[in-house]
Amino acid sequence: MATEIQPLGSRVLVKRIEAEEKTAGGIVLPDNAKEKPQEALVVKLGTGGKDEDGKAIEFSVAEGDTVLISKYGGTEVKIAGEEHLILQESDILGIVRK
Repeated sequence: MATEIQPLGSRVLVKRIEAEEKTAGGIVLPDNAKEKPQEALVVKLGTGGKDEDGKAIEFSVAEGDTVLISKYGGTEVKIAGEEHLILQESDILGIVRK
C-alpha cells in the first residue's frame, strides 16, 4: 500500500512493540490468546496543531520515544507490509522511560 505517511495536525504515527510470547511461568501463548500490546514506538509526528490564538502547539513526544497507548485506540494502516497506527497525541497515555 503506502510507502510513507505524513500524519496531519496533532496526529502521531506509531508502531506497536510486540509483547512477550511467554508468560512468567514459561508458557508460550498462541496468537489468539495474546492481548494487543500497549507500548509503541513513535515513528513520525504530524504537522502540528494551533491553539485558539493561532500559536503553534509543541508535541510532548518525539520520534523514537516509546509510549503507552490504549489497546484499541487509533486507526490501523499498513506501511510496506507492517502494521502501524495513526492516533491523536492526546490518545498517548504516557512516555515509557527505561
